[in-house]
Amino acid sequence: MARGGSVLLAADTRPAGGAAIGEVILASAIGLGLTAVLLGLVFLHRTRRSQLLTRVGTRLGKATGVPPWVALPTVLTTLSLLVALLGMLWDISLHIGVGRDEGPLANPAHYLILFGLFGVFAGGIFACAMPLDEKPGPAAIHFIRGWDVPVGGVLLTGAGFYALLGFPLDDVWHRLFGQDVTLWGPTHLMLITGAGLSIIGLLILEQEGHGGLSTDDGDRKVGSITRFVRQASAMGGLLLGLSVFQGEYDFDVPQFRLVLEPFMIAAAAGMALVAARLFIGRGGALAATAFFLVIRGGIALIVGPGFGEIVPMFPLYLGSAIVVEALALVLPLARRPLVFGAVAGVAIGTVGHATEWGWTHLTQTLSWGSDILVEGTLMAIAGGVAGGLLGSLLATGLRRRLPRPAVARTVLLGALVVLTACVTNGLLATVPDDVEATLGIEDVQDDPRTANITVQLEPADALDDPSWVQITSWQGQGLVVDALERTGEGQYRTTRPIPIHDDWKALLRIHDGRMLSAVPIYLPADEAIPAEAMTADDGVTRAAIPEIEILQRELKSSGGGLWLLANLVVLACTLALIAAISWGVARYSRRAAVREPFPDAPADEPDTTRADSGLGAR
Repeated sequence: MARGGSVLLAADTRPAGGAAIGEVILASAIGLGLTAVLLGLVFLHRTRRSQLLTRVGTRLGKATGVPPWVALPTVLTTLSLLVALLGMLWDISLHIGVGRDEGPLANPAHYLILFGLFGVFAGGIFACAMPLDEKPGPAAIHFIRGWDVPVGGVLLTGAGFYALLGFPLDDVWHRLFGQDVTLWGPTHLMLITGAGLSIIGLLILEQEGHGGLSTDDGDRKVGSITRFVRQASAMGGLLLGLSVFQGEYDFDVPQFRLVLEPFMIAAAAGMALVAARLFIGRGGALAATAFFLVIRGGIALIVGPGFGEIVPMFPLYLGSAIVVEALALVLPLARRPLVFGAVAGVAIGTVGHATEWGWTHLTQTLSWGSDILVEGTLMAIAGGVAGGLLGSLLATGLRRRLPRPAVARTVLLGALVVLTACVTNGLLATVPDDVEATLGIEDVQDDPRTANITVQLEPADALDDPSWVQITSWQGQGLVVDALERTGEGQYRTTRPIPIHDDWKALLRIHDGRMLSAVPIYLPADEAIPAEAMTADDGVTRAAIPEIEILQRELKSSGGGLWLLANLVVLACTLALIAAISWGVARYSRRAAVREPFPDAPADEPDTTRADSGLGAR
């Protein structure tokens, strides 16, 4: 993950680019060792020299009634994703509070991320390798003679490999471009996207396993409660994965406009909760939300009180889950799943959005205000509808009722275009060329130095209805985010003392509409970049500049061409992963549709024919 910003004094030697060559060699050796063990297990299993994987898978499968090639990968992948999520949130907290690593292997959170992502990849490999004397599901892919692999296993392997690849590429990226201290760095997005979307491969894999059972009662033999909990956990896991993109807002250190947060929350809720309700049935959206809250709440306790780091907060999603469940009581889900997804998306973007609005005032210093009332609501509606349509496609694909290819492709591409447009809108920001801030520094304590700070903006009427005027001080063994109190026209003051000493970095941050800028207050010297110190002096006047110049102080000038090319490559790979997952869902839906309906269809919905809606899979 992102290896923090410039935080240390000039005497510190923490690297600002890639890792030391010794750590690169050691990390490569660890990766090669794990890969050798994985391939060795696969070889012994495929040549029938070992029954270890089959025995473990069979024992795990007894609890859920699935074949060994589903049970073992499912358990391994689930545990691995939880480990990776804990590592990621711990890693972010460490970098916000402490700063750059002495090296990637010096950060304990990186081990959790590395082993977690490798576990996801290994789960996919096991799913593909374990079937020996059976066709693994109705959508199986012929690999080589005598070896068919489940499509869910292929998708899980691809997503896991994509996420795992982001780890070494992160070091290459930092060597080329410096430390891009943001969760949304391209290689960081590889880690997040691959891990999050791997859940879809896992969902398909489990459906393939139940569809391939020799008994026609299939999943029912494990009991409806067990089935409900398992499916709700999977959909809750999808919600967890989609919520990672909001990480900077969860820590109150966003580097983008505030309207992106309600959009991302609504999009995640639309996709995961609509899919959960359509796929699981009554109570599915609420159960998925409950799983999300338990896991994220537990991780917050581990990272915060447990590890003594900054506590990561999270969206509530409860309001969105309630409106999805309520709409399901009055809308014809089985006959019009796409209509339900769109209507539920509107409800999530309005009613659900309103509940999240109140939740931010309880949990975030940078809560939602009137500045984003109109644009934020519109973004939330757009995200909710796009996510709801994608969720309906996923659920109908899993239930083998995917719309006709032309309809499915149109909805998919349309939703992706909307999501892309909204993200682009949220990233576009302006920096005024005539705004300055005069800082008043009133020392509260000399050693270590803390101070109350007053701000006088010029021109005084530069701000209309700002989302925030705040001071952030971070990477000095902690984080302070103080929303300033307005005392007059263009005048603000802190509500508590701000640390401006040693490793701390402090800056004034201003966000009003599309304007997003910052004024440096105190920055330590950093020989590794190199950069000189900027002291906090009473009465100094400084111009507002782009936030990235301070927040990502370690970035190198790339000349534009290489940077653009590298970003386009990552984008192309991400689109390829999304296309592969879409293909996998469609393949499963089409190939499995010729069989009898799944016994685990939601009990509250009639098993109507696909011809009723004109959206039948063929």
